[in-house]
Amino acid sequence: MRLLEADKCTAIKIDEEAWRIGNSFLKGILLEVSAYPKPGLVCAKSMGAHKDMNILTFMISSATIGPAFYLCAQTGRDHQGKLKELFQNIRKIGVRYEKELMLSTKGVNTQRGILFAAGIMCAAAGYLSRYKETYSIDEVFGTVSEMAEGIVCQELMCLQRLNKKRYTAGEQLYLKYQVTGIRGEVESGFPSVRNVGLPVFKGVLQRSKTLNECLVHTLLALMACVEDTTILWRKDKDALLAVQKSAQKILDKGSIYTSHGRREIYELNKEFIKENISPGGSADLLSITVGSYLLENNQFYVKLM
Repeated sequence: MRLLEADKCTAIKIDEEAWRIGNSFLKGILLEVSAYPKPGLVCAKSMGAHKDMNILTFMISSATIGPAFYLCAQTGRDHQGKLKELFQNIRKIGVRYEKELMLSTKGVNTQRGILFAAGIMCAAAGYLSRYKETYSIDEVFGTVSEMAEGIVCQELMCLQRLNKKRYTAGEQLYLKYQVTGIRGEVESGFPSVRNVGLPVFKGVLQRSKTLNECLVHTLLALMACVEDTTILWRKDKDALLAVQKSAQKILDKGSIYTSHGRREIYELNKEFIKENISPGGSADLLSITVGSYLLENNQFYVKLM
C-alpha cells in the first residue's frame, strides 16, 4: 500500500493493482516522448515543431501528472456507484493535476490531453479490477465508453446555443469543423487505439528489433488515419489531409524498417518543423496504445534498445 494525496485534506491508499494500472499508462507517456524520429514532435533529440517545450519540459510534466493515474485507478477500484458518477469523480482529480501541470511547466500545455485520456483509462481499468480478477482491454474500452456516454452531446453539440464569450481549443474546432477530438475518442471507447494502434503495435512487436521501431511505426499508422485536432488547431483541414497522406506514403515505403522509409521520416520532420505542424493528437493515442498493451501484458517481448 502507498499513500497519495487526493486533495489537501484527503490521502488515498493506493493498492498494488491500482499502482500497476497507473504505471502502465505512465510508462506509455514516457515511451511516447522518448521515441525517435517523430515528425514534428518533441523527443530527446528535437523540439519538433514546438518553440516552448523540449524533452525536459515533458519529463517534468510527466512526473507531475503521474500520481493522477494511480489516484484515478484507485478511485475506480473503490467506486460502488454508477459509472457516470465515477467519471465526475475522476474529473475532479484531473482538474487538480491540470493546475499542477501548468504550474510545473510555467504555463506550457504539454500533456493536458493525455492527462484526461489516460486518467479515464486508469479509472475504467480500476473499476473492472474491483469485480474481475482478469479483464480484457476491450472491456476497459467499453467501460470508458459507458463512463463518458453523452459527453459529446453535453459539451460540444450544445455550443451554438450557449453563445459563450470564450471557447476552448476543442470547442472552437468543433464549431469550425465538427470534429469531436478526444471527447469523441473517449465516448466511442478509443476506436483509433482499438482498431489501429493496438493491432499495429502488437503486429510489429513480432518482427521489430527494438521497441523504438515499434513506437515510431505505430505512430505513423495513427497519423495516417487520426483526425488530429492538434494539427487542425495549428493549421487547417488541408494540412491534416496532407499529413495523413504523407504518413501513409511512408508506411507504403516500408516505414522505419527500410532506409527509404527512414529517410522519408527525417524529411517529413524537417517539413513539419518548417510548417509548424505537430501531430500531438496521434502522439497521445500512441501513449494510450502502449499503456493499453502493458495493461494486458505487463512487459514487452522485444529488445528495449
